[in-house]
Amino acid sequence: MEKLTFNTTINATCEQVWHALWNEDNYRKWTTVFSEGSTVETDWKKGSKVLFTDGKGSGMVSEIADNIPNEFMSFRHLGMVKDGVEDTTSEKVKDWAGAMENYRLKDAGGSTELEVELDINNEYKDYFADAFPKALQKVKEILEQ
Repeated sequence: MEKLTFNTTINATCEQVWHALWNEDNYRKWTTVFSEGSTVETDWKKGSKVLFTDGKGSGMVSEIADNIPNEFMSFRHLGMVKDGVEDTTSEKVKDWAGAMENYRLKDAGGSTELEVELDINNEYKDYFADAFPKALQKVKEILEQ
């Protein structure tokens, strides 16, 4: 697996950026880049299960590897969800199970530096290299409008 890193500076506090990323309504807005109707289901506690879905019962099953409010969120991807059924054992899933997706927020004197780092396999590299900058632009738009 390879690591991709994306960075942006947002004219907002770390607390505001955190809220823009993980508040349910805001999450739905910025993740439309990946899938129209995106949803997330979790209690946001370290060790908890996360379902990232397309609103139709398909997506990814993950866990919160770490959560330091307003500073760091880390997801460990465990498998896929298809038509509401979780798959964490198939050969297709084993290719990327354990991949990490990390969000770091750093105060930059009234603005926030947001860094996203993800483990990615070659099959999805081009897709995420194109989509993630667009998603981060949507986060900026939520806060800077």
